[in-house]
Amino acid sequence: MNRRDFTWPNGATFALSVVVNVEEGAEQNIRDGDKGPEPVDELGVTLAKPIRMHGNESNYRYGIKEGFPRVLKLLDEYEIRATWTAAALALERAPHIAEAIVARGDEVCCHGHRWAHQFWMKEDKERAFIREGWRSIERTCGRRPVGWLSRYLHTEETRRLLAEEGFFYHMDDYSGDFPFWDRVKTADGETPMLIMPYALDSNDMKFWLAPSLAARDWLQYATDSFDWLRAEAREEGARYMSLGLHLRIIGRPGRIGALKGFFDHVRARDDVWIATREEIARAYADAFPAPGAS
Repeated sequence: MNRRDFTWPNGATFALSVVVNVEEGAEQNIRDGDKGPEPVDELGVTLAKPIRMHGNESNYRYGIKEGFPRVLKLLDEYEIRATWTAAALALERAPHIAEAIVARGDEVCCHGHRWAHQFWMKEDKERAFIREGWRSIERTCGRRPVGWLSRYLHTEETRRLLAEEGFFYHMDDYSGDFPFWDRVKTADGETPMLIMPYALDSNDMKFWLAPSLAARDWLQYATDSFDWLRAEAREEGARYMSLGLHLRIIGRPGRIGALKGFFDHVRARDDVWIATREEIARAYADAFPAPGAS
């Protein structure tokens, strides 16, 4: 199969993957045995003393109390399928979010058990971290996740551990706009792992780095990305776009309108396949089998 001849299941050459990160309640907190609290998102404030930062805990709770209902309302209104990259503990502590995801028929991708860095972990600890994450999500959502996204950084062993734990795809890659296969050396030989590149440039985390960024500017960037990739897909071969969201970031009253504007823009085009990452991954794998697969 040639990428120029490939189309997604609805006949489109361009797909959209909306990714909603659920991290609130799983962040660093000395209440949970961490050495210190999470830095304040939009101010970057850190404390030298290991004390609870109650104000920032409430900043995260905002994502659960206010951001989630706003994001969910727009997803429902525009009938947008989404992948929820969830830190498992966040869903344990907000089971109503897990219930809503399941009710929508959306996908949950594992974002760790905690929203925690794993780059420092030894192999046995990282394996336990991965296993605890997917088992927790299986309990809260009734189905084990098939995809994984780390918190920024991972180890040399992460992809092998994911393969050995039975994961189908890995998101910790920013190298393209189309899936591809990697081969991972495991105890049983080489195992294929599907890589689903993610995107930082169209992610609402830009508001962390530049809190004064106008929502209209983020909207313009997101729609420009959408339009360019859609045109490339028609002319040069299939593509997909990732739009990364966070409940406590895009769910703010001064930003949620930008997400509505993006969905308005998307729904005005009928040649786009809006799908979960798992759906995109499986469509790709059906058309482009792993190298060496019979």
